[in-house]
Amino acid sequence: MKAVSDPSSLVRLNIGGKKFRTTLDTLTQREPDSMLAAMFSGRHTLCQDPDEGSVFLDRDGKHFRHILNWLRDGIVPTLPDSEIAELLREAEYYQLLGLIDGINDMASKKKEDEEPQSELNRVDIIKCIQSEKVRLRGVNLSGLDLSKLDLSYVDFSYASLKNVFFSRANLQCAKFRDADAEGSIFHNATLRECEFTGANLRGALLAAANLQSANLQDACLVDCSFCGADLRSAHLQGADLTNANLEGANLEGANLKGAKLPNANLKSANLQRAYLRYVNLKDTQLEGARLDGANLLGAIR
Repeated sequence: MKAVSDPSSLVRLNIGGKKFRTTLDTLTQREPDSMLAAMFSGRHTLCQDPDEGSVFLDRDGKHFRHILNWLRDGIVPTLPDSEIAELLREAEYYQLLGLIDGINDMASKKKEDEEPQSELNRVDIIKCIQSEKVRLRGVNLSGLDLSKLDLSYVDFSYASLKNVFFSRANLQCAKFRDADAEGSIFHNATLRECEFTGANLRGALLAAANLQSANLQDACLVDCSFCGADLRSAHLQGADLTNANLEGANLEGANLKGAKLPNANLKSANLQRAYLRYVNLKDTQLEGARLDGANLLGAIR
């Protein structure tokens, strides 16, 4: 048992049976707050093999060469995702904060590079809507901020609208047929008479939106928030509202024929004169909901 203290001395390591040689400088200089730096700081005694003089660490040695190369050069290796995850676990064990940050930064950049980028920007859209008739069918607008714009009558059918910010926009009579608007924000937007037939709105925020007479037939509305939304006379036939939050929403006269409502929250919602024939309401939260005049023939409750 002895302490290793000479910065220029050679250090022999046995990591889970794999043998490595390096120097004290390599183990202590780049990451001075790491577990490795602490171990070889000279303040601690280390258990060394009496024959080889190597220090044994009970870790998988598969990625330790990448650990050493990071300590030498400060370069994060390019590895398959599964191996990067393994390297990250080792970096966390050895408390190599710089390597952890480097791996996370590389993963974020890779994700950004892989995600489809918007083909247009907000200025492009503003120029487009100044023309008489705007068609953005099939265009990728993912991630754009289109809040507060007058986008009434614009045709977004088949477009990629993931995470688009439509808050307070005027989208009256706009078309979103088969559009992918997953995670988009329509908070306080005007969506009267819009067409969302077959659209994917999973996880979208439509709280306080005006959706009077909007057509949402066969749309994916899973995990959507419609809190306080105006859905009077909306067409929701065949829509999937699983886990959707419609608390306090106004669904007076809405058509929900064939809609899926498992675990949907309709507390305090106005369902007066709504069409709910044969709809399964067994797992739907209806506390305080107004059902006066609703057509509930054959509904499962």
